[in-house]
Amino acid sequence: MTDDPLPAEHLSPLATLVDEVLAGVGYEVAAATDAINDAVPGYGGLFDPETTPAELRRALESLLASGLTRPPVPEPTSDTFVLYVDGSSRGNPGPAGAGAVIMDAAEDELARLGRPVGSRTGNNTAEYVALQLGLSELVARYEPRTLEVRIDSMTVIRDVWGGDDPTEPGVETYSEAVTAALASIPEHQYTHLADSDPNPADALATVGADIAAFGPG
Repeated sequence: MTDDPLPAEHLSPLATLVDEVLAGVGYEVAAATDAINDAVPGYGGLFDPETTPAELRRALESLLASGLTRPPVPEPTSDTFVLYVDGSSRGNPGPAGAGAVIMDAAEDELARLGRPVGSRTGNNTAEYVALQLGLSELVARYEPRTLEVRIDSMTVIRDVWGGDDPTEPGVETYSEAVTAALASIPEHQYTHLADSDPNPADALATVGADIAAFGPG
């Protein structure tokens, strides 16, 4: 990818803790949610309104202190992959999240990834983060030779595959990380998704935005 640190969008301390747990399990949303729910006392959980911010913070800190392990990596059918990505921002700018789904050539799901991006972040930034998230995990887990990226953001498409300079302020480092990841994949192309096309990454981006909306805790 790149040796330069990726920029950090603003998140509340509570959302930052959730993002750290997500990172510890490879941004696998289901694995992170299950671990957090198990760590919260009683019947509460990550999105349970009965769970207080203090209870959630203690559960998150306990998880991080105990150490986290990534789930097993499923075996793909070949070195050909499909990657769905999506970013979501409420208010644009507002609480924003990124989602990505990695599939093999048979379009069986291998990973469902998500993370919060920022508490007051634009949709274009969230789209860049979604693509960077999906690519970074794909190349970390597998050795892809052929990749189809399915994405609805023409802004990101024009930059990454069209050669345009990024128009969104502050996304240059994300764009460089995406370019570096794609350079390691011999064959890659994009498919532009229309608004009416199904995108399994959309729900994961929404979860990320939900986390980005958390208060300070």
